[in-house]
Formats: sequence, C-alpha cells, structure tokens
Amino acid sequence: MSRRGTAGGPDGLLVVDKPAGHTSHDVVAVVRGIARTRRVGHAGTLDPMATGVLLLGLGRATRLLGHLALTEKEYLATVRLGQSTVTDDAEGEVTASPGAAGLTARAVAAEAGRLTGALMQVPASVSAVKIDGKRSYRRVRDGEDVDIPARPVTVHAFEVGEPHALTAPDGTAVVDVSARVVCSSGTYVRALARDLGAALGCGGHLTALRRTRVGPYGLDAARTLDQLRSELAPLSLAEAAGAAFPRWDVDARQATLLGNGARIAVPELPKGPVAAFDPDGRLIALVEADGERSRSLAVFV
Repeated sequence: MSRRGTAGGPDGLLVVDKPAGHTSHDVVAVVRGIARTRRVGHAGTLDPMATGVLLLGLGRATRLLGHLALTEKEYLATVRLGQSTVTDDAEGEVTASPGAAGLTARAVAAEAGRLTGALMQVPASVSAVKIDGKRSYRRVRDGEDVDIPARPVTVHAFEVGEPHALTAPDGTAVVDVSARVVCSSGTYVRALARDLGAALGCGGHLTALRRTRVGPYGLDAARTLDQLRSELAPLSLAEAAGAAFPRWDVDARQATLLGNGARIAVPELPKGPVAAFDPDGRLIALVEADGERSRSLAVFV
C-alpha cells in the first residue's frame, strides 16, 4: 500500500522518541523538513523537559490525531519531594523548600495510592490549558493570577519506588522518588507530583519525565529524529488505525457509501471510534455508532 499522500507528500503515522529540550512543535518543524511537507501534526503535547513517545501524523494521518490523543498514556517519572516550583517541574523557580527529611517509603506509597482512580485534578498554572481563550502559561507570564478549575482525570496506576535522600543545590534535604504512571488523556503528571508533595506536607515537583506509551504505541516502536533523517518510513494509515481502534470490515458497497460520508446501518460496534476497512484492507473512515447507523468521524478516501 502506498504511503504517499494524494498531493504527493507522505501519508502515515510516526512514533517519535522526542528528545529533551525540544517542544512538540520543534519536533513537528524538524519532521516537516525531513518529509518535505507542511502537512504534519502531533497528538498529545510533551513539555520541553520530557522525552519519549510523541505521535506525529503526516498527510491524511493528521485526521487520526485528535482521536489518538484521547487514548491512555504511560510515563516513567522522577518526583522530588521537599521543594515546590512555580511550574510544578524542574524548569520553574523554586517557590518553597520545607524539605523532606524523615519521609518514609510507606508514607509516600500511601499518598500515591490516594492519587489513583477517578480524580478532580487542577492542571499546572504554567500549562497550555485555555482560560477565556488565552493559554494559562501566557497569563502567568503576563503577571496575571491564574485560577484553573479542576477537571476529571483517571489515574490507573501511580506506582512509586524507594525514596532516595539527597541534598538539593540550595542545601535543602529532599527525597527523589521514581514513579510509573498510567493515566487518561488530559492528566498532568507534574500536577500529580505537586499534589503528592502537598499531601505529604513537604511540597513536590517533577524532575524527569519520559512517556513510554500512547495507546498501543510504545517506545519499542519509537524512532529518534536522527533515525527519521536516515529513513522516514511512517506506519501506513491502515497499520496505524488497525493498531489503535477496533476494526470493522465492510463490503465494497458499504465502503463507497462511507467514503462519501453517508450514514449506513451498523452491526453492534464497540463504543467510541471504529476503523472501517474495505475488502482490499484500505482504511476508509473512522466511524462511531449513532443508534443503528454510522456517524463519520474522519474519512480517508
């Protein structure tokens, strides 16, 4: 199956291992140069400090990104307890240093356990959340007081390792804890670090973050920017959708109708987006059941 777009540019999904110090938009800009196309987008922003899995869509695959961004994510993180920062991570200025001397592994694990399940989480103030149409981080930079409402997230796992005592550059006795987090889309891991520190009464922030998985796409499939410069080779639309969404195989007539955006009768389909494939294995559309008929979310032919 061709991975060339209808306008001559490539089609498909790239699983990128984002390097530290790059914004997600930086990675998009690099890949635009490699692929020689403007039709590149990303799903699920990573902060500059963070590394790991970043999904990029090329050509028609950009239509998949909004749906891929809503899938479950997994991270490896390091949380520093004993200090708070303005950004809830190591990029920001330290705002409080109560220290974490005497903190026990049992206490850390207990509070991490309380931060699992369905939660109402307040995102970091220096984040991309929009407040009245303006990004929160822009309001903070402009000197405005920011009050972000809590929003529902789900933390499926917040597993912490043994605390490691050390001394911060300013002399504060702090504790670093490694963590594995599995969570829903929209969850801020640095907000988890902040809330863990607040629950323990010592403050906390994130010092390292690596995203290891977005939905079915893990680090085993991720490639560095240098590797992409050597060989682009994106996953085809069919491969990308087949891995991420339930499959519905349709006949030629149904495929033509779906390709034209028509609503057709559906069998019992799983909840959420479903990938419809024609008899030749081509991805036709992402659809969802709307009563007894399909509703098109994105069409790819």
